Amino acid sequence: MAAHEKLKHELEELGLAGLYFFLWIGLLVAIKKLVLAEYQIEFVGLSAALIGALVLAKVVLILEHVPLGPLTRNRPAWVEVLLRSALYSAGVVVVLLLEKGFEGRREYGGFLESLRSLFRQADLDHVWANAICITGALLGYNALSVIRRHLGDGGLLAIFREPLPDEGGIEPSTQNDAN
Repeated sequence: MAAHEKLKHELEELGLAGLYFFLWIGLLVAIKKLVLAEYQIEFVGLSAALIGALVLAKVVLILEHVPLGPLTRNRPAWVEVLLRSALYSAGVVVVLLLEKGFEGRREYGGFLESLRSLFRQADLDHVWANAICITGALLGYNALSVIRRHLGDGGLLAIFREPLPDEGGIEPSTQNDAN
C-alpha cells in the first residue's frame, strides 16, 4: 500500500472512530448540561469532548493492533470484546484520575494532595460518570470491531444497507394470506 493510500486509510479510520466516540462523549456532555441546568449551573465542554474523542479514537486504534495472546486465543469473540473493554476502561479511569489530580494540584498544594481530596469530595462521582459512559462506548466499539473483522471490509456497512430478511422466511405478500 502506498504511503498516500495508507495515510488516507488511517485518516478515514481515525475520523470514523473519532465520530463514534464524539457521539458518545457528546451525549455525556448533553446529559451533564441538562442535569446541571436543573440547578441553574452553566456547563460547557463540547470542545473538550471533541479533543477527548479524537485522543480516545487514536489510542483505541493503536491498541487494536496489540495482540492479547493466550488470553483470547481459541476463545469466543466475546472474550476479546470484554477483555479489551475492561483493559481500555481501566486505562480511562487512570487517565481521568490523573487529569483531576493535575487540575487541582495548585488548589490543594500538590498532585498527591489533589488526588487525596478527589476521593473525599463529590468530584469522584464525576470521574465515575465519565468512566461508565466511556466504558459503554468502548464496549460498543470493541463489539463492532470484532464484527467488522468477521465480516471483512465493508461487510458491516453492507448489512445496514440491505433490507432485513422477512421473519420466518414468509414472503410479505403471502404473510397476510397465512393468517
